[in-house]
Amino acid sequence: MGEVIRFVSKSERERARLIEEARAIYDSIFPPADPANEDQGKPAIGRPFIGRDGGNIS
Repeated sequence: MGEVIRFVSKSERERARLIEEARAIYDSIFPPADPANEDQGKPAIGRPFIGRDGGNIS
């Protein structure tokens, strides 16, 4: 008998549905990182990334 019923408005349900759908789309485009391959794609330590212009700011 100690149940609590919480009213959830239609707009709040729709917001939650849209967030869930957006997360699914994001995860399909950018899959969650695989811990085994986490270091791939990162520059080596001590070697800064230099862009096409050689790092010059104009």
